[in-house]
Amino acid sequence: MGSLDRVDLELLSALADDHRATVVALADRLGLSRNTVQARMLRLERSGVFHSYERAMSTKALGLPIEAMVSVMVRQADLPRITTAIAEIPEVVQAHGMSGEVDLLVRVVARDTQHLFDVDARILAIEGVERTETSLVMGEVIGYRVRPLLEVSSRDPALREAARRES
Repeated sequence: MGSLDRVDLELLSALADDHRATVVALADRLGLSRNTVQARMLRLERSGVFHSYERAMSTKALGLPIEAMVSVMVRQADLPRITTAIAEIPEVVQAHGMSGEVDLLVRVVARDTQHLFDVDARILAIEGVERTETSLVMGEVIGYRVRPLLEVSSRDPALREAARRES
């Protein structure tokens, strides 16, 4: 995507304030027509600005109150197959490929510590997984957020130019 202009940043800021806002509510808030907001949203969506429309849900509500981060070290040649196998484990809610000593950082949820032990064992049983290290999540101290980035980006033309070059 090309660089985000002032209207794009205002639209994204309004969405950061209220991610459930309707197109009509956003148009009213920003003083724009509904069609303008709808067209901008479509352009932002097509350019990959939005990651997902999946609603974030509490895994605690599903009976899975324990969350852990599993660092997974693998044989590099097997990484694509291992990633596919890990994706088949329902308790895996997210995974990231990493640089450095850890190859994958996998976020998992479980009913209790025995269930967590079993989930870890399923990951370890995948051929090519050499080792795991599991750390319990004690609590989220900073949730996923973009508001501070939007504020900085709206004031810093160099950041907007860098974003334009990256797209």
